[in-house]
Amino acid sequence: MNRDLLQPAYVLHRRDYGDTSLLLEIFTAGHGRLPVVAKGARRARRAGSSQAALLQPYQPLLLAWSGRGEVKTLTRAEPAGRAPMLVGDALYCGFYVNELLLRLLGRQDGDQVIFAAYQTVLAELAGGGDVETGLRRFELTLLGQLGYRPPLDRDADTGEPIRADLRYVCDPERGPVPAPPGEVPSAAAGVVSGATLLALQAGAELAAVQAREARDLMRLLLAPHLGERPLQSRALFAARRRAEVGAFGDRPL
Repeated sequence: MNRDLLQPAYVLHRRDYGDTSLLLEIFTAGHGRLPVVAKGARRARRAGSSQAALLQPYQPLLLAWSGRGEVKTLTRAEPAGRAPMLVGDALYCGFYVNELLLRLLGRQDGDQVIFAAYQTVLAELAGGGDVETGLRRFELTLLGQLGYRPPLDRDADTGEPIRADLRYVCDPERGPVPAPPGEVPSAAAGVVSGATLLALQAGAELAAVQAREARDLMRLLLAPHLGERPLQSRALFAARRRAEVGAFGDRPL
């Protein structure tokens, strides 16, 4: 890559590298996810500033890098806009979104649709409104672009349209089929209402009961691809809620 060709990008994760540098996992529209070393980024520069202050998660960036190996060397970094203000629950949700990309995206596999969905969900989280609907849209887009999303608007056995008044068992690979009569609608066990499936498929705003069902269903759909290692963002969010209310309570992750 041209060492001076700036690309839209975000930092998904960063850690100290050596005495003055940073090792970054960045996400770009054209080149996907890749590791980059920002040499000397922690060294104080003009007026006591450093490049490290710019290379933060959620900050829209224009980055350029060079190198033939797997780990590239950052050559230029510029801001590409104002960073979204993520506070409270939204900050934990941002951590969750970044963790999904780190766990599910392959290296150097660019995807313009996922990049645009990431920008959208960050804006929605910063907006202070309904974070759950935005998270579910992002999760479904991510699964769809990776080829893991089952159809949610059709019966997997018959191809008939999903009915809002019925309950369905949703298999992560095949999709929904009608639940046996009397089945308790627990999405954690793969059972979910047709109304929730249709709302997810349409990207519509989720009502309270639908939000809980949709969260549990998305956990089920994501689980085969995330592996056995728990997500740190979920553990941190759960710990925060326990500290606040003395119990797990409802949470969007």
